[in-house]
Amino acid sequence: MQDAIGQSEEFLEFQERVSRAAKVNRPIIIQGERGTGKELAAHRLHFLSSRWQGPFMSLNCAALTPTLIDAELFGYERGAFTGADRQRPGRFEAATGGTLFLDEIALIPMEVQEKILGVVEYGNFVRVGGTKSIETDVRIIAAANTNLLELAEQGKFKHDLLDRFSFDVLFAPPLRERKDDIMLLANQFAATMTQELGRTDIPEFTQDAEDALLCHTWPGNIRELKNTIERAVYRSDSSLVSEIIFNPFKHPYSTSMDSGADETVPQKIEQPEPEEKNTQQRSTINAAPPALLTLSLKEAVKDLEIKMISAALNNAKHNRKKAAEELGLTYGQLRGLTRKYKNALGE
Repeated sequence: MQDAIGQSEEFLEFQERVSRAAKVNRPIIIQGERGTGKELAAHRLHFLSSRWQGPFMSLNCAALTPTLIDAELFGYERGAFTGADRQRPGRFEAATGGTLFLDEIALIPMEVQEKILGVVEYGNFVRVGGTKSIETDVRIIAAANTNLLELAEQGKFKHDLLDRFSFDVLFAPPLRERKDDIMLLANQFAATMTQELGRTDIPEFTQDAEDALLCHTWPGNIRELKNTIERAVYRSDSSLVSEIIFNPFKHPYSTSMDSGADETVPQKIEQPEPEEKNTQQRSTINAAPPALLTLSLKEAVKDLEIKMISAALNNAKHNRKKAAEELGLTYGQLRGLTRKYKNALGE
């Protein structure tokens, strides 16, 4: 299991909360979007706890049917159902003395939630098809990417079980809030992919590629970043990575009839403007400041961006989040621009 990597304030604060929660032998909920490293956090909770020498067992509840979740958690006796030709212990038995990580707990059926509640309250359960009560000592760590409190209020999750699980709720920060970690993680994933490809060069990203990575919102979080970086490195013919492809499903030969293809945007046919408008437009251009007319369009845009960014940073007392809001940009977009113009901005 790889270690969580990061240096941003959001990441370090989350790791500190995980370390604090690890010392208390209580159930914990880890809330977070897909790909934010909830299982890594669960491992950290286990190995920093007094149970670190015990087993760490996990179960992804999204990958199983309701019947299978019951059997996987509590085990079953021989003959309990068709195909049960032998007795089999469940995850609660296997995790005794250690930690049981339940991923996607929102998908656990209500009847199974009732049985889990019994384990949490009384420390025992009965195998599927059995009658003997089995004792267990397990710390439960649960994870979800949905709002469990809302589900409980809708009657889709047991309030009593949520109360037992939520000694504390740890919120894994999404990657879009961890801007300082994006390139750190990107370089790590790139180096690993280079090694896997049998190459000895050290991959580097062009400024445009880095800006693209910093400006992306990363709905798939770290998992999406890993795939994006590995794809970029493997497609690159040199150690300098310049092409970043966020959507590998974009069909290069697509038509409007292809499934999932981008729709063709109808082009607007420009009508010639009346002579009066053209005259007014020429007058507006001629009225531009003489100094501006000596610059190319690209240089003028650059000059304007530098001036607006500098003014916004001064107004916000160099608080980049506030400056980004003032400019109508995301934090990542502003960060990319300040890196682009760092010499002109004196950074």
